[in-house]
Amino acid sequence: MRAVECAACGNQVLCEKYSVAHTSVQWTADAAVACAEFRDRVGPGGTTARMRTCGSLRASIARAVEDGGLTVSTLESGTPEALDV
Repeated sequence: MRAVECAACGNQVLCEKYSVAHTSVQWTADAAVACAEFRDRVGPGGTTARMRTCGSLRASIARAVEDGGLTVSTLESGTPEALDV
């Protein structure tokens, strides 16, 4: 897993990609505290249980893939594959 920092809030998550569509994200801090989108949902009494990610984090992950900081790996080999994003 590679560390990716959200450009909006600075929260750092750990990411791994096994295809263009598959992104595994592990939060390293409480999402409701670190992320404004999650915090806005929790503030009025909502829950983050069904929130998969925020738009800013998704954009930061896409940028990391484009920049080569996060590569797509195969599950079998763990080897990065070329990816056209």
